[in-house]
Amino acid sequence: MTTGSVNDDAAQQSADIADGRLAGGRLGTLQIVFFVIAAASPLTVVLSTGPFSLRFGGIGAPGAMLATGGVLILFACGFTAMSKYVRDAGAFYAYVGEGLGPRPGAGTALMTMVAYGLCVIGFIGYLGVFADQSATDVLHLDLPWQVWSLLFAAIVGIVGYGQIDVGATVLGVLLTLEIGVIVVLLVAVLFQGGAESPSAAPLSVDNVFFADGSGTLFLLAFGAFIGFEGTAIYAEEAKSPARSVPRATYLAVGFLALFYTLSFWVVVYGYGVDSALAAAQGDDFLNMVFVQADQYVGGGLVTALRILIVTSFLATVIAFHNACTRYMFSLGRDGMLPRALGRTHARMSSPHIASLVLTAITYVVVIAAMIAGLDPYLELGTWLYASGVIGVVAAQAVCALAVVAYFLRDRRGHSALRVLVAPALGLVGLAVALYLMISNFSYLSGYTDTLPNALMIGAAPLCFVIGALVRRRSRRFDVAQAPEQPSSPVA
Repeated sequence: MTTGSVNDDAAQQSADIADGRLAGGRLGTLQIVFFVIAAASPLTVVLSTGPFSLRFGGIGAPGAMLATGGVLILFACGFTAMSKYVRDAGAFYAYVGEGLGPRPGAGTALMTMVAYGLCVIGFIGYLGVFADQSATDVLHLDLPWQVWSLLFAAIVGIVGYGQIDVGATVLGVLLTLEIGVIVVLLVAVLFQGGAESPSAAPLSVDNVFFADGSGTLFLLAFGAFIGFEGTAIYAEEAKSPARSVPRATYLAVGFLALFYTLSFWVVVYGYGVDSALAAAQGDDFLNMVFVQADQYVGGGLVTALRILIVTSFLATVIAFHNACTRYMFSLGRDGMLPRALGRTHARMSSPHIASLVLTAITYVVVIAAMIAGLDPYLELGTWLYASGVIGVVAAQAVCALAVVAYFLRDRRGHSALRVLVAPALGLVGLAVALYLMISNFSYLSGYTDTLPNALMIGAAPLCFVIGALVRRRSRRFDVAQAPEQPSSPVA
């Protein structure tokens, strides 16, 4: 390579940094899928959400997971079609901006960014609790949750600061391990046989849609899929966004729907319907899967589950951290937040300043919670996570409306079924889910009093309004189409 070409490359890299461009061509389809599935935390969902669903929603938990996946696939039809024309690290920011206008786009962006940030901090609290328990049980190491939370916050910050493909590699390893241990349990139960004959009751319409606890089932089910829109967040860093984003979205949602449904059903099958419901009503219901693992496989699998639930939470926090920093980066690049947040690292092209800022905020909030004596699970963790869930699902619903509005003006060669009918049905499903979440919010928050629930629910619309009010004119909305948009419609 000549000196001139080296200088040209260096000049181009400097221009990229000045323009706030993320490193392109770093992520393939499977790497994006790792980020999205890691954000959903499948091991944690199986170990905790599954028993919780059975306890408060009844035997239809497996069917609710399958139905929820169907709703999100409908939404994804239009979402992925629009991804061919809108590629931005702010995802919902750009989608809603193109479909409904810049002010709703800015409001949705701020709401989503804050929601992901709340999830990051809340999960740091959860992570400290489970790390404390697992270290005590497995390593006989007794350290307070505060030490673990601060340690893992630092690890997340380091991973988030670096190159995106490094973070994807870490998540890929952790995700493979956590799914692997659940597969071992599923195979063992299916091979040895359950306590009674297989039952279709967990999938029946009556138990899924019309049981007394159906609202709770869907509240928890949509929470289990939270973060699947992350496929579009990484479009700027994908190797081939036009193919990677749709493939990753369908793979992630489809895998999670089938994995959750099968896992929940096998747990019920292993216990038997009546025994599963009885165990879910007991005081030790959160240990249902651990008990089953010990019965069908042995103590080795129980130990693996206790270790990997910690890494599962870690993978989730890394994924949420990356998603939040990319919203911060996008808003900084467009001037809604300080411009420094829209800059990237000179060598790694990562949103390093946004990552440092989010890590600092995480430390401030967690340390403040420690000083205030908040319970890491019921208060620090649940308060913030519950509020974050509302914000992300609300953003998904607004985005579904934006997709329909966008393609009503011009279908760009796509079929009406894909870009109008399917996302409209997805919008209805998301709206119903949001209603169920709000009306059953006390199950998420753990509080029955009106005021704390109102504050947590109100955080999302408040951020939306603030974002819409402070929005400044951005370069994104002055340009009709993204630079990489295909010159002709893609069917």
